[in-house]
Amino acid sequence: MSQSAAGTAEKPGKGVQQKSRLNVSILDQGWGLFRTQLEYKLRWSGGMLLAVPPQYTSQTCPSCTHISRESRKTQARFKCVSCSYHNHADVVGAINILERGHRLVACGETMHIGRSVKQEPAEVSQLAYCN
Repeated sequence: MSQSAAGTAEKPGKGVQQKSRLNVSILDQGWGLFRTQLEYKLRWSGGMLLAVPPQYTSQTCPSCTHISRESRKTQARFKCVSCSYHNHADVVGAINILERGHRLVACGETMHIGRSVKQEPAEVSQLAYCN
C-alpha cells in the first residue's frame, strides 16, 4: 500500500510527490495501536478478532480456488483464468477473507503462514483448512 511511485529512469512515475505524502500518512497511523484498541473493544462487547492472512486473497478465485496473478486483470477487475468467474477484485478479496475466517472458526485446524517483514507483527497468523 505504501510502495514508491518513483518508477524507473526509462519510465518515470506520475504523481510521485502526492504518493509520497500519502505513504507518510499511511505509515504514520500506528496500525499496531489501532489493532490493540479494536481487539480490546471487541472483547469488551463480547466479540472476537480473527486476523486472517491476506496473502493471495485477491488472486484466488472464490468459485474454483484457483490462484493466479493473471486472474487480476486490473486493479479493479478479476476474471479467473481457470473457470471464467468474474467480479470486482475487492469483492473477491473480501469473499476470500470471510471464507478463511469462517474456516478458522469452524474447523479449528490451523497452519502457520509467514508474515511480511514490512507489515505489523500479527498475534494471530493462522489459516485453517477443512477436509
